[in-house]
Amino acid sequence: MITVPVNEPLLDGNEKRYLAECIDSGWISSEGPFVQRFEAAMAASAGRAFGIAVCNGSAALEAAVAALRIGPGDEVILPAFTIISCAAAVVRAGAVPVLVDSDPLTWCMDARQIESKITPRTRAIMVVHIYGLPVDMAPVLALAERHGLQIIEDAAEAHGLAWRDRPCGSFGAVSAFSFYPNKLVTTGEGGMLVTDDAALADRCRALRNLCFRDGQRFVHEELGWNLRMSNLQAAVGVAQLERLDQATRRKKRMGRRYSEALQGLAGVQLPCARTDYAENLYWVYGLVLDDSLPMDASGARSRLAELGVATRPFFWPLHEQPVLTGLGLFGGERYPVAERLARRGFYLPSGLALTDAQMDQVVTAVRTTLA
Repeated sequence: MITVPVNEPLLDGNEKRYLAECIDSGWISSEGPFVQRFEAAMAASAGRAFGIAVCNGSAALEAAVAALRIGPGDEVILPAFTIISCAAAVVRAGAVPVLVDSDPLTWCMDARQIESKITPRTRAIMVVHIYGLPVDMAPVLALAERHGLQIIEDAAEAHGLAWRDRPCGSFGAVSAFSFYPNKLVTTGEGGMLVTDDAALADRCRALRNLCFRDGQRFVHEELGWNLRMSNLQAAVGVAQLERLDQATRRKKRMGRRYSEALQGLAGVQLPCARTDYAENLYWVYGLVLDDSLPMDASGARSRLAELGVATRPFFWPLHEQPVLTGLGLFGGERYPVAERLARRGFYLPSGLALTDAQMDQVVTAVRTTLA
């Protein structure tokens, strides 16, 4: 029986009060005032001028790719080790995802490998900040400028994270956030696009709302989506964002507590605490098992579940996804770091509602399983 869930959100701020305000006022749809309030606050938090709220983080990526008019014949460079939503947004646009491997220390895309993948058809680099550390943005920014490429920043896991004191979500043409329940800011389901480009923001808003036209609302010159966020969701988001600083401090404390308690565990790679450009936020607390250990991540996770501790696997590499290889993508390609992370990595309970007592239970279970 699972006694420590992998994630439980913390909803102890103004969430109930703001939801009651929505219900009492009757504003529950996407037309309600909390949507614009959340957009403005989220954009400001990321150091951006404009925010466009959508129904989830995957939708934010789809809209970002479409807003930049990336399509058939174009290529987008992205990490092999990431959620399938990133590749799906590219493939659905008719473009081609081009992969790079991960840095074995940070688990983010290895920016040193990007330049070799640039071709005349490359239109954009999609950077994805992974599990609590950001991509090293300096070489990415330099490459994008040198080759005239757009940057799409997937900051879904990077609320409150910074690269050299610059907030994640502030890089490139457009950035995407997710507000799934395991994020530091949650709306249950939800997402956000942020940008500094007024024209791009307008295009994202149009794509979000079926590309309705002013004057002739139901005459459409382009196909959009219904990606709208409700006022109810945005109300929760506003309350969550009010406590983001507290949430980031809590995450860092949790990460340090895990690291101190698990230090010295043989054959286990703990998360990198810091690099020369960032401090780990520990959005989730991952472990990577050394090849010397007799069990892989799946075996360890099964043992931990028997001890009442829920875990989650790491991402499965994009070049090994059946749905993508079935489309003829990535034939014969190998990304050994991403492959190893997928097979030897998993993450421990990391939700904001996790108690110290539960963390102690997790640590005891991990040491019992892996010692």
